[in-house]
Order: sequence, then structure tokens, then C-alpha cells
Amino acid sequence: MEGVNIAELVERLGSEEDAVRKMAVFKLQTNIGDPSFAEVFISEGGLTKLRYLTLHASGNTLAYSLTSLSRLLEVDKGWESINQDLIERVVELVVTHPLVNILRGAMSILVAVVSHPHTSASKTSQPDSFGFAALKPAIGIFPQFLEMLVTRLSSADHALCANALQLINSLMREAITNDSEAEWPKFIKRLQDLGVIKAVYALMQSTALQDLAQSILEFQGLEKVLLRKWRNVPLDLHKSDHRRALKCLHIASKPESVIEQFDNGDDSSNSKHRPDKWRRLGFESETPKWEFEETGYLGMMDLTHYVRNHGDSYQKVLLEQSTRPWEDRCPIARASLAVTALLYEHFEVDKSDPNDSKDYLALESRSGFDKVFKPLILQWPRLHIAGLQAFVRLWKATGAKREDFSKIVELTRVLIDVVIGPASRTKELKEVEDEMEEYQLPDLRKTQMEYLELTYEDTWGHHLRQVKDELNREAVQFVKEQRIRCLLQGAWFPNGLGYKAEAGPVTKQDLKRSVPSSYRFVRLSHNRRYLHYADFESQSSEEPELDVLNNKIDLSTVSSVVSNVSTTSPSSSTSTLTPNPSQPSSTTKITIHGYQYPSSVPSSPVHTRTNSGGKVMTSHSSHSRKEITLLTLYPQSHSLASEWLDGLLMLLNQQPITKETSKLIQLVSNYGLKIRLLNVRFDDPSFLGEEPEIPSREGLDEDYYYDVFGGA
Repeated sequence: MEGVNIAELVERLGSEEDAVRKMAVFKLQTNIGDPSFAEVFISEGGLTKLRYLTLHASGNTLAYSLTSLSRLLEVDKGWESINQDLIERVVELVVTHPLVNILRGAMSILVAVVSHPHTSASKTSQPDSFGFAALKPAIGIFPQFLEMLVTRLSSADHALCANALQLINSLMREAITNDSEAEWPKFIKRLQDLGVIKAVYALMQSTALQDLAQSILEFQGLEKVLLRKWRNVPLDLHKSDHRRALKCLHIASKPESVIEQFDNGDDSSNSKHRPDKWRRLGFESETPKWEFEETGYLGMMDLTHYVRNHGDSYQKVLLEQSTRPWEDRCPIARASLAVTALLYEHFEVDKSDPNDSKDYLALESRSGFDKVFKPLILQWPRLHIAGLQAFVRLWKATGAKREDFSKIVELTRVLIDVVIGPASRTKELKEVEDEMEEYQLPDLRKTQMEYLELTYEDTWGHHLRQVKDELNREAVQFVKEQRIRCLLQGAWFPNGLGYKAEAGPVTKQDLKRSVPSSYRFVRLSHNRRYLHYADFESQSSEEPELDVLNNKIDLSTVSSVVSNVSTTSPSSSTSTLTPNPSQPSSTTKITIHGYQYPSSVPSSPVHTRTNSGGKVMTSHSSHSRKEITLLTLYPQSHSLASEWLDGLLMLLNQQPITKETSKLIQLVSNYGLKIRLLNVRFDDPSFLGEEPEIPSREGLDEDYYYDVFGGA
């Protein structure tokens, strides 16, 4: 570094005056990060003096010395100064020293030591000078080291939190990578018992995420590595801890209470050798070991955690299921393993790589933190319990049987995707648990169908859109026929509205009590060419026949249908299939216009137009006569108005305009699509395999039915 005399600086580091040493090491920490400066510094003998200050200095001089040494190690220089004495000194500072500026440098040195490649150890006289093994002797002297390290995660100083978490990450990575199969689980469990998960979870939800982003993302990646490592550990009954875990499942179920019920007072039965010892707990067979092949020891850990922390619920479910027929019982053990597999898939544990965290984070802005950070993965055991309880609840709600197990698994998968998937970074775990507990089955079914539709959309794309267009055309024809059938059935309409004959002036209340002076019954003829109608003094319970309706309109003379019916139905309106006459509307009116033609003039072509008021009308060519009103109808409900307005328009080959009819068309089209999506056939191109043998119909008659749901 220009302007700095390195030889003079090294000389001042060995001065007897503390102020001189402090100023020298202060300048050193700002320049030592330059590799060329570091090489000259070491060649001038500065490393020995820096190491001496690290071991014996105090106050700011010690803080500057620690920072200088950590920056020297960052440029991969000065490793020859690292030995057990120095490591023990730094560990002691982490445990006992309260000053933040000293703790930062001390933790940075330990991070460098733990993360240093083992290949460099061959250059030193001590093979255990690097890695986690280098810290173990010092941790043995200061056993509270890990506890103090976790405590530093709650510090108000963000830089100190980042250094502490970085050191924890280095220790975890080193233990997972290089420790034996018997050692690393103990170390990880010790960290978890000290509360590292709770501390990092709080940091991940805090507003200080920007300063800690890299360290937190690395911890999240290591958590996935742990899950993957546990999953890859097969259940081995030759290991004592694996045997104890499996035995715990049996003992916690309190088999003696079930045995009393099972024996029914028969002393001759041998309770120690029950034929359904493991199947009673929800396993498929009496050899449960093979059912852990997919989830490994991770599945056992999740199941035993549920049993130990929710023993009463576990026993209650088993006792409740024992009273049901075998096919109706919810297999709690299999359900637990299924939920573990679902969570493993949801968090994409197999795709994680903590080494890519820097590159991944560089692509994300601060606004993308919710996408990168998933605090809920740190609460894996509680998510598993919530998922398992939801599985049992869905099993009961659907009345499922053993053959429906995969269907409940799929429902649980949808529930996890809906509740956990979109959960924000700051969402509380209790809210997630409550949502999983309260999510209703009909809503879950609806979401499942939407997912199914999206899946087919992604898979088939263009072909599915063609099917949708075809189904929409079929739905329009179906609704058209339904609307015309309403016209064929006929309906009563008030014929002119008056007011009650009472003395005095007409008030607002009188206007609201308007009553029809007579009634008009209108019906479409069977050949759908004429509209018959007649007026009556009162509305009878029986619908008049066509021969009673003296007046009729030839639909070929109709020029337009005009109405003030709203194109959007009111929020209180019911389905078009169930009219609600209790909601009369005195202002709703449908007017049918037409022309009277000379008998020698043929009917003109019909055209469509929309007026400035948004009303749809049909008209004939210009040589027609003046338009007159043929018939006026006053529907008593919005549903009735929708049926007759759209029915008349569709009868004249025009498009419907009311929202109720549009919703009905959409409903029919959607149901048709869902039915087709569920119609999976053996010749479906997405299913490979041999074509099944079609049974012969020889000797069969026509007395048969379609077993649509496969219940036979």
C-alpha cells in the first residue's frame, strides 16, 4: 500500500508503549486485506508480532489485532500462526468477553479456521489445526461455547449476529461433512436443544434480514441438507436408537388398553404375541421396516416426535379407529410417512444446494425475500403434526376407506400447497396451523379441481382449449333449449299495474303497494313458431292450455326485443332454474316489437343492433313498415325476466345478454370439462402400457348398468 512503511509498521507493533501498538495495528487492519501487502508484512516478521498481540493484548488493541488476523486469513495468508493456543484464546474471548468489536473479530477467525480446507493441514505440524476438529479441544475447556454462540444470535448488533450465524453454519457444515455417523447427529441435536432453530426463525422474520441475508440463506440450505441426510439414513433395527424409536411407537399406543378390549375377558389369548401388533398402529404389514424406505429415518423422527408430543391424541385416534371395521380405519403410521414425503417434496429438499446461495441471492432484490426465504421449513416438526392431523380430519370427513388412501394423500398435498405454499415470510406459524385445521373439504375439493384443470392445461394446452370451445358451444345449445323450454311451459305476468283504491292522496307507501289490474298468461307453441297469450282477471293455480289462449304472435314478424332488464343480476338473486317471485320489480319490462307485412311481401332478413342504452334488438330490412309494439311483459322477478328475455333472443338466434344466463352457460361448460378430465381411459397417450383385454359380450343381454364410480 502506497504511503505505508511496512517495516516501520512492523517495528511499531513490537513497541513497549500501548498507544504506539494500538495506532500501528489500527493502520494494519485497513491495509492487510491487500495480498501483496500481506506478503511483505509476513516477510518482514510482522505475523509473529500480530500473533503475540492477539494472545496478550486487551481493549481496542486486541480488537484491531483480531480484525487484522481475520482479514489476513481471508486472503489465505498467515495460516502458520494458527495453533491450539491461539484457537483456545479466541474461543475464550467468545465465551467470556462482552465487547462487540472484539467478538466480531474473534468469530471471524473461528469461521476461517473451521472453513479452511483440510488439505492445508498437511503443511503444518498439527494435523487437527483446521476444521471442527481444531475447535473440539477448546470447546472441551469452555463447554459453554456453543450456548454463548447461540445467545449471540439475539444481539442487537447485526454484524455480530451475522458472524455468529456464519460460525454456526461453518460448524454444522463441517460436522455433517466430516464427522462420523455417530457424532454429527449428537452435535446437531445439541445445537437444536440450545435453541438455534428458534433464534434463526426469529431472525428470518425480522426487519434486519438485509444485513443477515447471506448467513440466513446458508442456514436454510444446511437445514435442507440435514433433512436430506436424515432421509438417506435407512431404518436399521440393528442400531439401538432405531430399535428404541420403533418400540416407542408401540409402547406409547398403550397396547394393554386395546388388548383388554381385544381379549374380551379371554385369559387364554396371548397378549404378548398379537397378530396385528404393527398393523394396529397403521402399518401395512407386521414388518414396518420396509415401509420407511421412501422417507428413511426422517419418517421415523417425524412419527416419534408426534407420538411423544401428542401422546393423548395418538392414543385417542388409535382407540377410536380400533372400534371401526378394518377397511374403515385410518392408518396413522402410513399417514405420518405420507405427510413427511409431501413436505419433503413441497420444500424441494432434493434440489437444494447451500453452495449456490450466493449466486441465488445475487439474483434477488429485497422485494424478493419472500420468495427466497422459507422460515416454515425450520418448523418442520410442527408442520408435520399439522399435516398429519389434517390428514386424519379429511379421512373422517370423506368417510374414506383403505383403498382411498392415495386420494386423501392427494387432498393433503393440495392443502399443503394452498396453505404453506403462499405463506409470506412474516406469517406466524400459529396462523398456518389454524388454516390447515379449519380448511373446509368443499373448498379443498374446488381447489383440487382447479389444480387438475391447470395441470391438464399445461400438459395439453392447445387440445384442451379446443375441448373448451366445443364444450362452450354445447353449453350454449343446452341453455338455449332450457330457456326455450321455459317459454314452452309458459308463465304468468301482471297485465298493467294500478294502486289500491283507498281514499286520500297517493303516498310513497301506496306506490310500493302496487297491484296488477289483471294477469296475462303467455306460452310458446309446440312448433316454436307462435307466442300465444290471453288476459285473465286473476291468476289461477292451473296453467291454461293453448286452445284457451286466443291471441298469438307470429315470431317471424318480430323485429326486436327490447327490455330494461339489467345485464348483471342483483346479489340477492337466485339461480335461473329456481325463480324467486317474492322479489317483484314493477319497473322490469320486456317489449316485443314487430311489423305487419302485406301477404304478398315475404319476410325480410333479420339483423341485429345494439342501441345507445345497451339494449339488444333485432330488425328487418329497410323496406319494412313502421315498427309497432306486439306485446309487453312485466316479469315479477329477475330470474323470470332473464329466462324470457334470453329465451326470446335465443329463439331468434341472438346472443343472451343477462348475467344469470352467462353464469349458467359457464357452469355447464366447466362441469363438462371436469367430467372429461376425469374420464381417464386406457388409450390415453399419457399412460403407457399394454392395451387391456376387452371382455366378450357373448351370452349377455341388455339388462346391465354402467358402474361409473367403480363401486361394484
